[in-house]
Amino acid sequence: MLLSMTGFGAAQGKYDGVEYFVEAHSVNSRYFKASMKLPEVWSSAEAEIEKTLRDRLHRGSVMLSVRMKVSGGQAAYLVNTAAATKYIEQIRAFETHGGPALQIDLAAMLQLPGVCTAPPLDDLRQKTRDELVNLVEEALAGLIDMRKREGRAIEDDLLAQCDQIDSNLSAVTEWAPEVAKDYHRRLSARVTELMQEGKFNIDQEQLAREVAIFADRCDINEELSRLAGHVRQFRQACGQREPMGRKLEFVAQEMLREANTIGSKANDADITRAVVDMKTAIDRIKEQVQNIV
Repeated sequence: MLLSMTGFGAAQGKYDGVEYFVEAHSVNSRYFKASMKLPEVWSSAEAEIEKTLRDRLHRGSVMLSVRMKVSGGQAAYLVNTAAATKYIEQIRAFETHGGPALQIDLAAMLQLPGVCTAPPLDDLRQKTRDELVNLVEEALAGLIDMRKREGRAIEDDLLAQCDQIDSNLSAVTEWAPEVAKDYHRRLSARVTELMQEGKFNIDQEQLAREVAIFADRCDINEELSRLAGHVRQFRQACGQREPMGRKLEFVAQEMLREANTIGSKANDADITRAVVDMKTAIDRIKEQVQNIV
């Protein structure tokens, strides 16, 4: 079963007053690459989450986003009264003797550095750690499910292209033995014509030697056998459960190599047309396997 590298999954949940939103999506990449956007309090877990992504997804450019929303009194920022008092003391130093008292804007005071600090969330992180891990797994499960659906569609197309190659291979295998025979007939007819015109004389041994050289030069049996073997190997790889993307890329490249050799050696219009059809199917395969894990 093939897996596409494209997928999306999301999950959300609320635990102990903390709401998490997790999104994961992946796109094509030659290797595995992970990028994560985590709340600062979860930065220490980045390596662990990346390992989970690598173990589950294997290949592709993966983006994981985790948003954290703390509700209730736990979300309240803490006021550093010591820092605020120190600011006030320094401001009071500007008061002139006998002059009007300074007016202190409390809202502006709270925005000064060090007066308000973010609430400590370490305890909440520890309490909700397992729940976040489960949400990441749930989002990845959704992503993998989409990869499977797209993978099935890609596999159907790849196997259809293999059918097209097999069909043309059968035709070429049938036509190939006739190429040398047809060349023999045409060469014999031309030689006979020239001999009748008295231009030169050639014996049958020379004629047979020329035909043999041509037949050896345009012999494609070995290439046909190798191409058929590559197609069988490709079909078998499509049915494997482990990641097969790179192997399929290699096999497709070998298929194209054999098709090119057949086309260059065939010396026959019908075979050339069949090779063009095979190369079109192989190009489609090479394009599609770029999407496979």
